[in-house]
Amino acid sequence: MTAEFLYAGAGFALFGLGAWSFLLHRALLRKLIAMNIMGSGVFHLLIAVAGRAGPPADPIPHALVLTGIVVAVSATALALAFGRALETATDD
Repeated sequence: MTAEFLYAGAGFALFGLGAWSFLLHRALLRKLIAMNIMGSGVFHLLIAVAGRAGPPADPIPHALVLTGIVVAVSATALALAFGRALETATDD
């Protein structure tokens, strides 16, 4: 079994687990964590696709994954800030 298949399998498993958790839970924080897990699965799939190009791996999917990680971290921080503001607004 090659590394590409391992990354692809892990990517599908993470995406499926995140989608299942997103549909199952109602809490906003759990949905946010589920979306991050789904994003990690997509990143694994992109790395698996990059490895299929041959010994010199294709740098474009790697750059997309790196950019996606930065965007995911900033979007998570923004969603947490909005969630906290929503929670404090409903407590009043």
